[in-house]
Amino acid sequence: MNAVLVIGRVLFAALFIMSGIGHFKSLEAMTGYAKYKKLPAAKLGVIGSGLFFLLGGIYILLGVWVDLGALLIAVTVILAALIFHQYWKETDANTKMQETIAFNKDLALGGAALIILALVAGGVITGAEFGPHVGNISFFNK
Repeated sequence: MNAVLVIGRVLFAALFIMSGIGHFKSLEAMTGYAKYKKLPAAKLGVIGSGLFFLLGGIYILLGVWVDLGALLIAVTVILAALIFHQYWKETDANTKMQETIAFNKDLALGGAALIILALVAGGVITGAEFGPHVGNISFFNK
């Protein structure tokens, strides 16, 4: 089962590392979208979310402060769901469907990140079970 945990960890982390990099590579385009969605301080929000995704993904991948990384990801994707994917406000059926999918995806990823946070910070998963890691896997449970 440890191999499955490592594979899942790598796949989960890779999504957020690539997304974090994407936030910085497409900063202006993403800022435009954030402004369109009426996010105050749009550019700062894009930079912040990109940084949270990047750091969270790296922490999980390397196995250092995994619980903190999971918290950064959870906060970011849950806020993104609520701010950017308000499907309940859409009138166009296709747009409503796309926003519903994005909303549900973000909530599911946020839920997965919260599970990682709870398992690591709660001491249910230790460094030995987590697989290869650098330093302490928990920021909150030392």
